[in-house]
Amino acid sequence: MHMRRSLLPLLTAALCCGAASPSIAQGSDPGPFRIETIRLDASGASLTWSDAGSAADYSVQVRQAVPGGIWIMPRAQMPWPISSREWLDAYNTGAPAFFYRVVAVPHAERGKLLAHSEIRSLAAWSINLMLAALEVPLTVQYDVRVYKVLYETVDPLGGRTVASGALVLPQNPGHALPLCSYQHGTIAKRNEAPSAANSNEQLLGVVMAASGYATALPDYLGLGDSLLTHPYHHAASEATASVDMLRAARAFCSSRSVALSGQLFLIGYSHGAHATMALHRELEEYHADELSLTASAPMAGAYDLSGVTTDDVLAGRPMPNPYYFAMLLSSYQAVYRLADSLADLLAPPYNATLPPLLDGEHSGGEINAAMPGDVTKVLKPEYVAALRSQPDHPLRLALRDNDLYRWAPRSPMRMYHCRGDGDVLYANSQVAHESFLARGATQVQLVDPNPSAGHGDCSIPSLILAKEWFDTLRQ
Repeated sequence: MHMRRSLLPLLTAALCCGAASPSIAQGSDPGPFRIETIRLDASGASLTWSDAGSAADYSVQVRQAVPGGIWIMPRAQMPWPISSREWLDAYNTGAPAFFYRVVAVPHAERGKLLAHSEIRSLAAWSINLMLAALEVPLTVQYDVRVYKVLYETVDPLGGRTVASGALVLPQNPGHALPLCSYQHGTIAKRNEAPSAANSNEQLLGVVMAASGYATALPDYLGLGDSLLTHPYHHAASEATASVDMLRAARAFCSSRSVALSGQLFLIGYSHGAHATMALHRELEEYHADELSLTASAPMAGAYDLSGVTTDDVLAGRPMPNPYYFAMLLSSYQAVYRLADSLADLLAPPYNATLPPLLDGEHSGGEINAAMPGDVTKVLKPEYVAALRSQPDHPLRLALRDNDLYRWAPRSPMRMYHCRGDGDVLYANSQVAHESFLARGATQVQLVDPNPSAGHGDCSIPSLILAKEWFDTLRQ
């Protein structure tokens, strides 16, 4: 996997399910870092490995033994990366053959607050004027201050990196504040992220803070101050970047004697809904003792990437915003290494014209202008044919790795989505909702604010309804 830093040694272990003595294949120069044991029994597949040094953590990846298989970080019983030198894949108890590898990565103090600066302050009356001009039927109470924060987190392989975000705080609230995390929508340019001084995505954080919430707005990786390739719709790194932003926000509040109530709300629209869903799952699976979730409101998200979204793309329907697909392809090429380069996936002239636009310096509008409505036309015809015919095509595997409906939320969740959405089909929410209910979730609802509204027109009604719901749950 290509990353913008050097990695500690990497070892690959080959495991054939059911084999009495699995073979172990080592890297060409493993040095003292090596896999020591690998076993398969009724409890699953287990690995142990030697010590790569005090500055290292470890990520375990798995790849199906199928043509074109890709390396994936499997869901496990602990968050990644891990500091221990043993790992259990409880899900692999005799399934198809897999290859495993262990990657040593630089240790990160996840959520460590590195720096902060005040971006601007806004008076309540000016926020109310702005809301009136936008015809948003809300009135806020508090003046706010907006801060930019830098913090440590992990990249898609689990190694140390730095991310940025915005933190918006109400002034003189007179009571402990609930914490809200807002996951922003699709952004193609780094300097449009919430921590930028004049970011449009900052507005929701301002409104929530002016209503009495301490509001954290992660930029995600690859946006704001992060120079990585933006891992767009990569659930694992959306979740880790957002968890660590919450940690940094709490550290900042503690340093300023800003009292927090212990309540935590999550909200996000479009791409932010996918990130919100990933964050909700991450918090419940790995951080419930540290960050107790009160409620979440994911809105208009692509939760079924491998099903609803893929079928929609392959149908050839002209997309309102084809740049979403270009960003997704760029993201998965960077994370999963689908080919030697992004250009290798693309048909002429897009193999030459499209990659330079996906550098974080061009807007969605600029990328849209360079693309056809039928986004399959940017791919090589043989790649599209393989994608249609192969259930385990590498891109399908990457999409499946980022589906967000094969679990059961425990905390209250309201999913908002309008049936008229032409950018992110409503069926994404239907699939997720039905899956959650079938898995025993009892506090999940699906709400359609306006059946005739499209993706853009659905956003403000959804956000208002979510805020009103949160207000009823505040203590």
